[in-house]
Amino acid sequence: MSSVFTEISGGLNAPAGFLAGSIYCGIKATNPDKPDICMIVSEGPAVAAGTFTTNKVKAAPVRVSRANLRWADEVRAIVANAGNANACTGISGIETAKRMTSAAAKGLGLKSRQILVCSTGRIGVQLPIEKMEESITQLASLVHPSGSSAAAESIMTSDTVKKEIAVEVYLSSGPVRIGGIAKGAGMIDPNMATMLCFITTDACVEKAELQQVLSVSVEHSFNRITVDGDMSTNDTVLMLANGKAGNSPLRVGTADFEVFQRGLDHVTLSLAKMIVEDGEGVTKFVEVHVNGASSFSDARRAAEAIAKSCLVKCAWFGEDPNWGRIMDAIGYSGVRMREELVDIYYDGILAVKGGVASSTPMQKLKQAVSHDRFRVIVNLNLGSAEYNVFTTDLSTDYVTLNMGE
Repeated sequence: MSSVFTEISGGLNAPAGFLAGSIYCGIKATNPDKPDICMIVSEGPAVAAGTFTTNKVKAAPVRVSRANLRWADEVRAIVANAGNANACTGISGIETAKRMTSAAAKGLGLKSRQILVCSTGRIGVQLPIEKMEESITQLASLVHPSGSSAAAESIMTSDTVKKEIAVEVYLSSGPVRIGGIAKGAGMIDPNMATMLCFITTDACVEKAELQQVLSVSVEHSFNRITVDGDMSTNDTVLMLANGKAGNSPLRVGTADFEVFQRGLDHVTLSLAKMIVEDGEGVTKFVEVHVNGASSFSDARRAAEAIAKSCLVKCAWFGEDPNWGRIMDAIGYSGVRMREELVDIYYDGILAVKGGVASSTPMQKLKQAVSHDRFRVIVNLNLGSAEYNVFTTDLSTDYVTLNMGE
C-alpha cells in the first residue's frame, strides 16, 4: 500500500478500455499446446511510447516498431510472438514484421502503422509468417477484457513464471490505472535487458509526456538489471495510453505528473525484479549498491562491473563472500577510486574496511551470502554519487540451459 498508489489485480486489463489475448500457431514445434502469439488492443484512440535495445544489431520488429512509433499519431495495438526473434533475418525479416502488423490491422480494421510488433526467441531463423498471418487475424476477434494473464504466458521463452502487475494511482482529478506484463530470464543486461514489456494506462497524457515518463522509468528499472551481461537484439518496452480514466491531462512539472511517475516506476521496477528473480539457473537475487563515488557515471560503472563479473557471480553461487573479486572488478572498471578508502558490506555486515579485511568472522560473512536475497554495499568514500544494480549469481544450471537446443 502506498499513499499515492495501490497494487490491484488485472494486469494489462486493469486500465479501462484494453483487451488482450493469445493464440497458438505453431512457431516452435516443441511446444504444441502453448500459445505463442499475443495481442493487446486499446478499444479507443491511444498514444504510445517506447524504448528499444541499444544493440547495434537490431531485430526486424524493433526497426518496424520504431518507425511506426515515430510516424503514427495514434497506436491501437501490439502483436508479439515467442519462439523466434526474427533477428538477423535481413530484408525478408523486415517484410515479415510488416506482414505481422498487416495481419493484425486486417483483423482489427486498422492501419498497419497503428500496430506495434515484437518477437522473442532464437536469433537467425526466419519466422514462419505464412502460418502466422491467419492466426494473428483470427486473434483480433478473440481478445477480451481478462486476457492479460494469457498474453503474459504466451511470450514466455525460458521464463518459468509469468510476470504481471497493475496499480491504481490517485491523481487530484481522480484515479488512473497502469498495468503491465513482461518476459525475460536469460541474455539480460542493462540498456536494456533481454526482455519484452508491455504497459497500458487509461490516464490522459500526450505522446511527448508519455515518452518522457516511460524513459525515466526504464532508466530506473530495466536499465539496472543484469543476469549474464549479454544484451539482446530485441529488447523493447512499449506503453499505450487511451485517456479513458477522464483525468485532467498530465503535464510535466505538476504534482500529478510526479505521482503518475511514481506509480509507473513501481510497475516497471516490480517487473524488472521479477525478471532477475526468474533468471536462468538463478539461486541468488543480489542488489549491488555503490555509494561515495565522485560522479554518477563512476558509481554506475563500478556497480555494473561488480554485477556483471563472472568471478563475483560464481563466488555468490558457491556462497563464498569473496570480496577480493569485488575489489578487482572496481579496479578494472576505470572509475576514480583509492584502494585504501573502499568499504564493503554484505547485508550491512562489514567485510572490508579501508581496502583490507575487517575483523568480521568469515563464517558470519558466509552466512550473509547463503541467503536467497542479499545486498552488497560498496562505499568508495570519494563523493556523494550512488547507483544500484539488481543482479544474480551464475550457476551450473545456467551453463546447462545455454549449451544449445
